[in-house]
Amino acid sequence: MIFDATRLALTNILSPATRSVFWKVLGLTLLVLAGLWVAIRQLFIYLALPWIDTLLPGIPDWAGWLGFVFAILAGIGLALALALLIAPVTAIIAGLFLDDVAEVLEKRDYPQDAPGRAMPMGEAIWASLKFFGVIILGNLIALLLLLVPGVNLIAFFLVNGYLLGREFFEFAAMRFRTPDEARQLRAKHAATVFTAGLVIALFLAIPFVNLLTPLFAASLMVHLHKSISMREPPLVTQQLGR
Repeated sequence: MIFDATRLALTNILSPATRSVFWKVLGLTLLVLAGLWVAIRQLFIYLALPWIDTLLPGIPDWAGWLGFVFAILAGIGLALALALLIAPVTAIIAGLFLDDVAEVLEKRDYPQDAPGRAMPMGEAIWASLKFFGVIILGNLIALLLLLVPGVNLIAFFLVNGYLLGREFFEFAAMRFRTPDEARQLRAKHAATVFTAGLVIALFLAIPFVNLLTPLFAASLMVHLHKSISMREPPLVTQQLGR
């Protein structure tokens, strides 16, 4: 199921049917990340530079290379901070465009099924904001675990695999189910959803390509939810009639 869902999701990224969503997702992701870069940079200038000036007052000319080293380290730190924010940004944007992606896929790939129910905008935004907080906390924990020998990047994939898999699957499932039913279905197929989440985390780790994570993740989980639902009792059929 995961292999087929991944293949279909990759095919869907450049599909003519989702081209408009593609540009909206890419444009909004770039806009949000650019805004975050400016905010993080200004925060660094406001908080960190005065501390560095205090730490190295009156630095002599021959030691001017220290300033260059600090500039490089600061740039690396800002880049890492932005990289850690890509996952929560992905969750926010996916909450806004998941229904657009799902509607296209359902009409094109599952025409025999009744269409899902779009989440109200307020509900989608609230769910995305809640997940934004959860994934920020999760990535802060992962960042701390990066300092533990033997854990390193494994923590990034495990944390994001679980959180992204859970959130995107429940988003897709709630087009056909109540929130409680979506959580129960995810818990019942926890291993499958987590493995699909690891695929999303791997996609997220690819520079530049990861800007399309919202589109890829939404597509993957729509297909995965459809595959799982085909193996479930008639509850889904009942929900389709809502």
